[in-house]
Amino acid sequence: MKKSENIVVGISIGDLNGIGGEIVLKTFEDARMLEFCTPVIFASAKAMNFFKTHFNSEINFNIINSLNQVVTAKVNVFNCWNEPVNIEFGKEDPKIGAYAIKSLQAATKALKEGSIEVLVTAPINKHNIQSEAFNFPGHTNYLAQQLGGESLMFMVTDTLRVGLLTDHVPVKDIVEHLSEALIVNKITTVYNSLLKDFAIVRPKIAVLGINPHTGDNGVIGNEDDTILRPTLQKLKDAGKLVFGPYAADSFFGSNNYKNFDAIVATYHDQGLIPFKTLSFGHGVNFTAGLNKIRTSPDHGTAYEIAGKGVADSNSFKEAVFAALQIHKNRIEYEELTSNPLQKSRQKM
Repeated sequence: MKKSENIVVGISIGDLNGIGGEIVLKTFEDARMLEFCTPVIFASAKAMNFFKTHFNSEINFNIINSLNQVVTAKVNVFNCWNEPVNIEFGKEDPKIGAYAIKSLQAATKALKEGSIEVLVTAPINKHNIQSEAFNFPGHTNYLAQQLGGESLMFMVTDTLRVGLLTDHVPVKDIVEHLSEALIVNKITTVYNSLLKDFAIVRPKIAVLGINPHTGDNGVIGNEDDTILRPTLQKLKDAGKLVFGPYAADSFFGSNNYKNFDAIVATYHDQGLIPFKTLSFGHGVNFTAGLNKIRTSPDHGTAYEIAGKGVADSNSFKEAVFAALQIHKNRIEYEELTSNPLQKSRQKM
């Protein structure tokens, strides 16, 4: 992306026993990143200095206790806690999960208040974050409650974008969650995101079927005929370029996905297996539809390699760049649409 104003990027550190600390360090060891953004890592000085020592990093931190102390084009670390934490790479630990939530909650508060402009989240462990005070299956669900708008998991690269009608839902419950209202809501969210966040003027969206072979005319289920097709037709009648449903088994292998600006999958694995197969390590998880911008890498905590210094930071770096570009696109969209009549007159 082009250099522009230096955007303040908040970073929640994720699971301290995973690869989050390593990929954050590797991302911002590249001093060129600071030409584009000012990172604020929500963790603690002790934790980040532990990572710095362990990974032999030469990165310099600006340690702060107030977001008023953020220094532009420096790697800022905001102290969310002061006590020492026992970091054991590769171990699932509910105590470590609690610190991941402290980081996320502090970063989300800063995002809501405008102290940071975008949020990039390092991976968490969905099991060890659970508590009476925090009962969400992941980042997306928590942020949907905290921020304005209608959230949607949108996996993106420069050439592939996959949205989901349902995300963290058991396979046996998928059909129960599907309704005309949900389908319209999710596809509209994808459509609006393509317009505002990705600067695509006339988005073309493909929708994958619910059942194998989209039901084979009712032989393998009738949900595609009774729920999906009628709803897609209403969206088409409303002027949206929405196509499908397509049989999911051949859609990606035939390269048909290249004909569309986004693909909407019915459920999690239907969309994410082909997405990660085609772009693993370079993909970004973007929470579309919210009034604030949040991205994350397309992988998890990777306990099996945590602490070994071999984690690939490309996806995290792409998540930072995606957040910056989406931020820029939203500003330009608002400028273009705030008073188009006045702008057209100025050009005359």
